[in-house]
Amino acid sequence: MIDYSKVVTQVVAEVKPSGIRKYFDIAASMDDVISLSIGEPDFVTPQHIIQAGIDSLLAGKTGYTANYGLIELRREISRYLETRFNVSYDPAHEILTTVGGSEAIDMCIRAFVGPEDEVLLPEPAFVCYGPLTSILGGKPVIIPTTKENSFKVQAADIKAAITPKTKLLILSYPNNPTGAVLTKEEQLEIAKAVEGTNVVVIADEIYAELSYGFKHTSFASLPGMQERTVLVSGFSKAFAMTGWRIGYCCAPAELMQYIGRLHQYALMCASTPAQYAGVEALKNGIPDIEHMRDRYNERRILIYNGLKDLGFDVFEPQGAFYIFPNVCKFADNGGEFVEGLLRSERVAVVPGDAFGDCGKDHVRISYASSQEKIKEALKRIERYISSI
Repeated sequence: MIDYSKVVTQVVAEVKPSGIRKYFDIAASMDDVISLSIGEPDFVTPQHIIQAGIDSLLAGKTGYTANYGLIELRREISRYLETRFNVSYDPAHEILTTVGGSEAIDMCIRAFVGPEDEVLLPEPAFVCYGPLTSILGGKPVIIPTTKENSFKVQAADIKAAITPKTKLLILSYPNNPTGAVLTKEEQLEIAKAVEGTNVVVIADEIYAELSYGFKHTSFASLPGMQERTVLVSGFSKAFAMTGWRIGYCCAPAELMQYIGRLHQYALMCASTPAQYAGVEALKNGIPDIEHMRDRYNERRILIYNGLKDLGFDVFEPQGAFYIFPNVCKFADNGGEFVEGLLRSERVAVVPGDAFGDCGKDHVRISYASSQEKIKEALKRIERYISSI
């Protein structure tokens, strides 16, 4: 019999499974579960976008596209970013279409990180950044954030963490899992912290359109920052296109050539019909974004007020579609709370330590679900905390 433990590399064997998927899988095996665990819009992709994908298939557009993606799509991405976020990229050389934002993140980290290189990672953070860095032999340098600072990374902490080995700073705002955002002024302070270094910034701005009460500022739009920034985004969250798996990254041509090489060897190109759907989304889908953002905002207010009324210590999120309450009043840690709530009341949420150790006293709740489900979930949560 083959010994699989001797086949898999040690570094991969030591990578922990995603803490998000664990509870999603448990919930999927149970009846009458309200799942507020996965970061996926409950909206169906707008019909005109679906139709564009269908039309491309019916027109026989079923072959490969260029490695970097349809030039028509890259032109639309360029126009969209300039119109919405005041940052300009050359469609021919500075925009790469990827299989979701996840591939873009993977390719960017692979392009810049080698053994012993350091990656500055504000936490809580999306689950993939640290493991991808570790797989490459790099070192995630954790910069904790707290509710006292509205879960915003501080420029002084970034500056203090930079060493000669620092390769990357990953900024993910609006933030998953906390819903925190950075103002333009706060980002300018971070820009000052990285000036004069060789640190590249990966700005994961997949939730840029889901900011409530103000307009998102792209880190690449700040003075002098575009030359050191790789902007990552996609269609999954803003356009409710998770299953289409279409994303992109943008960077100076000198950097993009290396990211593009990795993409060429890993994947021929992103899905062709998904790319045509993406063209339609960018041309005619802004009203869809605004409609869905208004609905998320209503849900945000509902769940924030509901949790606060139940006695949770909770930060009011300003972006994305997550809320990150502290549960120490009701459990020893987030994992214990999640287990008890799921078993007792069949509400699925995610323990905060899935996003870093500094989230261990919290849970992440997604409000990308209907108001009816959120109201019922709040009733069940109230029943659960009353019972304990």
